[in-house]
Amino acid sequence: MAPRSDEPRRDPKGTRRGSSRAAGPTDGEPRTGEPGIGGISGARAYTPRGRTVREERGTPARGQGAEQRRTPRSTRSGDPFRPALQVLDGGRAAARAGRRDAPAAGRGGVVRTVAPRTPRGPGVDEPPPRRRTTPRAPRRGDRPAARRPSRKPPRPPKLADSRLRLRLGTALALTLFATIGIRLIFLQAVDTPAYAGGGIAARTRTVELPAPRGAIYDSTGAPLARSVEARYVFADPTEVEDPAGTAKALSPLLAIPASKLVELLKPRKLENGIESRFVYLARGVEIATAKQVQALELPGIGVHRDERRDVPGGDLAANLIGFTSQDMAGLEGLEARYDDLLAGQDGKRVYEAGRRDLDAAIPGGYSRTTPAKPGSSLCLTIDRDLQFRTQQILSEGMAKLRGGTGAAVIIEIPSGAVLAQASNPTYSAAKPLPSDPVAREDAATSFVVDPGSVHKAITYGAALQEGVITPDTTLPIANNIKMGDTWFSDTHPSDGRRMSIPGMLAYSSNVGTITIAEKLGKDRLIDYQKRFGLGKPTGEGMPGEASGRLLPADEWSESSHGSVPIGHSVDATPLQMAAAYAAIANNGTYVQPHLIKEVISPDGKRTPAPAPVTRSVLSPQNAAALRTMLEAVTTVDHATGVTAAVPGYRVAGKTGTGSRVVNGKIDTDKVSSFIGMAPAENPRYVIAVFAYAPGGGGAAVANTAFRDMMQFTLRHYRVPPSAGGSAPKFVVYPR
Repeated sequence: MAPRSDEPRRDPKGTRRGSSRAAGPTDGEPRTGEPGIGGISGARAYTPRGRTVREERGTPARGQGAEQRRTPRSTRSGDPFRPALQVLDGGRAAARAGRRDAPAAGRGGVVRTVAPRTPRGPGVDEPPPRRRTTPRAPRRGDRPAARRPSRKPPRPPKLADSRLRLRLGTALALTLFATIGIRLIFLQAVDTPAYAGGGIAARTRTVELPAPRGAIYDSTGAPLARSVEARYVFADPTEVEDPAGTAKALSPLLAIPASKLVELLKPRKLENGIESRFVYLARGVEIATAKQVQALELPGIGVHRDERRDVPGGDLAANLIGFTSQDMAGLEGLEARYDDLLAGQDGKRVYEAGRRDLDAAIPGGYSRTTPAKPGSSLCLTIDRDLQFRTQQILSEGMAKLRGGTGAAVIIEIPSGAVLAQASNPTYSAAKPLPSDPVAREDAATSFVVDPGSVHKAITYGAALQEGVITPDTTLPIANNIKMGDTWFSDTHPSDGRRMSIPGMLAYSSNVGTITIAEKLGKDRLIDYQKRFGLGKPTGEGMPGEASGRLLPADEWSESSHGSVPIGHSVDATPLQMAAAYAAIANNGTYVQPHLIKEVISPDGKRTPAPAPVTRSVLSPQNAAALRTMLEAVTTVDHATGVTAAVPGYRVAGKTGTGSRVVNGKIDTDKVSSFIGMAPAENPRYVIAVFAYAPGGGGAAVANTAFRDMMQFTLRHYRVPPSAGGSAPKFVVYPR
C-alpha cells in the first residue's frame, strides 16, 4: 500500500475535513491563508452528520469575522488517528483537552495542542480510518444539542492519617522501653539482694550458734542449775544419701528411735520455697558421744558446739527450779517462768562450703557470723544448805505416811525472802522425763487446803486490832456451840469455865474462837483475811501459783459463822499461810514473800529484784501481844504444839488440822500443819509445815518436822538462844 499522504483528507466538496472555516458559511469561498484552529483538533467540533456543533445549533462560529490563530500543536504533523478516536469516544477526550487548552476569556479561536505523530517506518501501511456505517437519526432542530456530562473519575478511598499511626506507634514504643528500663532498675537496685541471696543459698551452710543459757544460783552464789559445754548433732537432708541407714546407725548413740530420725532426715522446704539444709537431730549430747558420731563419717551429718543443762543437786530445789527441753527451752518451774531472761538470743554462722568430699568452708568465700547473746542469770534467795536439810527432814517425815503430800516453807524476817521451799514427793531435775507429773509440782504454791486451826491466829489478830479482845480477856467457854445446823466442839472440854486467850490458843478452842468472831463480825473478819494475803497469789515468782479462795459475805450461811473463823470454808496454800504468820512476826507488817534476789547480766552487772509489796496489818503492840499468846501453844501442858518446841529458843506458833479436796471429794481432817516463828521475842524466821496423810497421823510429822527445821535454821545462821531462856507462864483457866 502506497504511503499515506501528509495532506489532510478532503470532503466531497474539496474542503479539508476537520479544518476550521473562515467567517461566513461554507459556500466554496476561498480560504484565507491564515492558519486557524482546524486540523485534527477540530474533529471534536463536528457532529456525526459532518456539521459543526455551532452549525447544528445555528450559532455563529466563535471568532467569526475575526482572524483565527493556529497553535504549533494544531499542525498537520499530529496523530492522524486521534480525530477518529475522539469521535468514537464521543468527543470527551477532546472536550477535556479543549477545557485544558481553552484560551483565556476574551481571546478568539480554539487552541488545541496535539501530540506529534510518530512516523512509521518505511513499507508499513497505515490502517484505514474507521468510519461509522449506520447513520444517526437527525437531531431535532427545535432543541439545542445536549452536551454529554463529563464523567468524574471515582475518588480513591480515604486512607487513615499516617501521622496518627506514627504517633501511636511512637507512644507504644516509648512505653515499652520505659517499662523495660524501670524493670531493669528494680532488678539491679531493688531486687538485687533477693536474686543474689537465691544464688548464695544454693551453696551456703547455716550453723546455729546457741546462746549460753543463764545459770540459776542460790543466795551464796552456788549453782543450782547451769549450762555446760556439750555438742549437738545436725543433718543436711540434701546431703544424706541413705536416710534409713543413717537413722539406724545414729539411733543407739543418740537414744532416739530410728523412725523419728528418718522423719527428721526427709527433705523439706522452708517457707520461702528453699530446701532446708539444717535440722537438729539431738542437742546436749555428751562430748564423748559426739566423737563417736563423727567417727561414723555419715554423709550430711555434722556435729557442732552446744550446751546442756546441768543440775548439780539433782533433786535439790527441783520443784522450784524446774527443767528445760532438749532445745534448752524452759518447761517448768523458774526455768519456764523466766525463760525469756535466761535463754538469751541464738546466733548463726552462714558460709560458703563445698559439697561431698569438699564439705568445708571455702577460703575467701561468703561468710557472715551473727554472734549469740548469752542469757542473764538468776540469783535466788534460796540457801542451798538450808534447802537440802529442809527437803531431807520433810522426806523423812513423809516416808512414814503412804501416799501423802508434804510442803515446807522458810521465810526470813523482816525481808520476806524465802530461804527454803520443799515439796514431797519430788524428782530429779537432772533427769526429769521418767518422773511423775504430780511429783514435779511445787506443793507450797499449788497445794490448796482448808488450813484449819492455823487460821485462828488471823481471827485473834483481827480481834486484838479491832479492840474486841485484849491479852487479858477471859470468856466462859462451853464444850460445844451450834451455828446454824452444825455443832462445833472442843478437843479440850472447858465445861463452861472462863478461859484466857492464851489458853484458847493452847488448846485450840473452837468454841472460844467462834465466840470472839461473832463479836468481830464477818465483814471485819473477811477484811483482815485479805490484809493477811489470803484470796490471791502472793506473787512469789513461781509459775501457776494458786490464789486460794475466801468465802464472800453474801455466801455465808449460819454454819459459816462457825466454820470460817476456825479455818474451814477457806482455801489457802502453805505459802499464803506462812506469809500471814510472817506479818505477825514482822511487827504487824505484811511483806510479800519472794524467791528472786537479783538478776545478773552477761557482763556481770547485778540488778536487785524489785522491792516486795508491804502493808500494815497489825500495830506493833498487838503483833507483839499476839506472838506472846502464841507461845502458849508450845509451852502449856498438854497444848497442841508442845512437840514443836525448840530447846533454848522461845517459839510462837499454831497447830492446825484441815481438809483438802481429793478427786472431787473433801478429805476431812487429813491435813496437819504447824506454823511457827523463833525466837518469839524477836523473830528471825517463820517456818510452815503441811502434811497430808490419807490415813491420818500427819500431826506428828508436822510438829516434829517444824522443830527439826527451825533448830537447824537457827544454828545454821548462828542465832543466839532466847534471852531468859523460857516463855512466860500462861494460865488457861484464871479464877
